[in-house]
Amino acid sequence: MNARSEPAQARPDGPARPVARPPLVRELLLVAGLFLAYKFGRQLATGHTAEAFRNAHHVWDWERALRLPDEGTAQSLLLHGDTLIHAANTYYATVHFPATAAFLIWLYLRRPGHYAWARRVLAAVTGAALALHLLFPLAPPRMLAATGLIDTARVYGPSVYGPPSTDQLSNQFAAMPSLHFGWALMVAVGLIVATRSRLRWLWLLHPLLTLLVIVGTANHYWLDVIVAAAMLGLALAVVRLPHRPRCTVAHRRPEVRRRTAEQRDLVGAGR
Repeated sequence: MNARSEPAQARPDGPARPVARPPLVRELLLVAGLFLAYKFGRQLATGHTAEAFRNAHHVWDWERALRLPDEGTAQSLLLHGDTLIHAANTYYATVHFPATAAFLIWLYLRRPGHYAWARRVLAAVTGAALALHLLFPLAPPRMLAATGLIDTARVYGPSVYGPPSTDQLSNQFAAMPSLHFGWALMVAVGLIVATRSRLRWLWLLHPLLTLLVIVGTANHYWLDVIVAAAMLGLALAVVRLPHRPRCTVAHRRPEVRRRTAEQRDLVGAGR
């Protein structure tokens, strides 16, 4: 294993030991099982058309009462050209799962200590989101005439959804919370926590771009994003971050140990 892949675990009786990766087969089965459970759970939430549209009207009214920005403002930013809106639709359709999978694979290979933490957080957020999808089916703004928004994927392409009545692959009434945003935000948080580059804060561009895309393409309301962020915040508060052991004098680099010893001698001589 590459010694640089993960902060070493300090031991009082010897050199630092790298953190071991979880068993690969177990992790593949676990992640695959979580994905299948999520897809199956979304199917359970289908068939609630009337309730989903009632809830959509409620959410739209709540946003107006809270004076949240109009989703049309975000959509107008993307409608300046066919190329831009087509790129936004492509981003919505193709980035969500691959980016999250790449994030988990990279953590597993290079930051195994952070991998288990990130996987648990994502599982917690996804499970809570699935429960809310079942309890609160919600039609997206592209389906709600009151919003005045365009279904950009249907008009400009590409689209990942068919007509709701015949779409057997996805639950289109699962707008709240937005897992597109929740997962994207977790990817950014995880990479910021697991790396030390001064540029690591640029990973926040991923959830910000995702936010613009999911709202601008009329697939989510602002409240979908707010609820997803709140769920992620709760999961991060509950799931413990990997402990970074404090480095003792015995395990510091030689020059650091030497300077520490010299300072200790000077203090002793001053007494």
